[in-house]
Amino acid sequence: MDATTKEDIQDILSEELQTIFLSNLDEAPARRRAREAFKDVQLSIDHCLFRLPTDGVRMKEVYEVNSRGLKIFSKSWIPERSPLKAIICYCHGYADTCTFYFEGVARKLASSGYGVFALDYPGFGLSDGLHGYIPSFDNLVNDVVEHFSKIKEQKKYQDVPSFLLGESMGGAIALNIHFKQPNVWNGAALIAPLCKFAEDMIPHWLVKQVLIGVAKVLPKTKLVPQREEVKENIIRDVNKRKLAPYNVLLYKDKPRLGTALELLKATQELEQRLEEVSLPLLIMHGEADIITDPSASKALYEKAKVKDKKLCLYKDAFHTLLEGEPDETIFHVLGDIISWLDEHSSRKNKY
Repeated sequence: MDATTKEDIQDILSEELQTIFLSNLDEAPARRRAREAFKDVQLSIDHCLFRLPTDGVRMKEVYEVNSRGLKIFSKSWIPERSPLKAIICYCHGYADTCTFYFEGVARKLASSGYGVFALDYPGFGLSDGLHGYIPSFDNLVNDVVEHFSKIKEQKKYQDVPSFLLGESMGGAIALNIHFKQPNVWNGAALIAPLCKFAEDMIPHWLVKQVLIGVAKVLPKTKLVPQREEVKENIIRDVNKRKLAPYNVLLYKDKPRLGTALELLKATQELEQRLEEVSLPLLIMHGEADIITDPSASKALYEKAKVKDKKLCLYKDAFHTLLEGEPDETIFHVLGDIISWLDEHSSRKNKY
């Protein structure tokens, strides 16, 4: 889901980086080479998240092979100058990675006293797998559960609260983690969670039936149609749209049929289980989001059986609340997250 044009790329990237940006990144080794080429220039771009101070934050990047034999990339940001309030386990959105914009978010959270942990899912970012392909949403959730469980089992983190932070598709993953581990987490902060696709994202009924049929035979095919107005309504701040080419690891092609089918099934199942949500919730959504449906966040807020829940709707905001909004909105959302975390990490009891 990317609206980058050839002119955008030529305007801001060197010829060498243009070549890398336009190259085939289907396989993980190519994505890892691309990240190395872009890494330094990414952190120097003119975006408010990268102007935040980084002093006092210890960062670590790791590749580990999981139980399914996949090499998974993960990163952590730990505060060095203050006591650890809690740990935050981040679930990124569809097509994305934990290595670009979230870098700035994680540094802000770590400088506020939180240990932050994130991974790239199989098929995304720097982890193994065909780019943008989710053969099984449930397997993906299990991969994330496995990774975060290893972190939480470490002795140094057993006595501090732990929270899930999920963005878009990552919000759906976070809720599914909660369903698998109902008594393990102290809360979840969800940003534009994918509880339901907005109507503009779903093809006409007849087209959808054809795509479902083809997906059973050709699940890796990049064929799902996307409306142009959807691409234009991901990032609201025009200046931040111009920075899109720097996110080299973002999956930029049409969604693969198998992935689209898995996500559609996952959201349909999630819609039926909102009453089962029983952990403290912070739900944030842009009122002008046409990617994930704000009405589904309202339904989650109304149906979740927990009393400790909060819904924040941001007027005129699009889908990417932490990356693509005007600076004041980004800092407003970050402030809401940190205030909620501060309030809940001070509580000793688990839910």
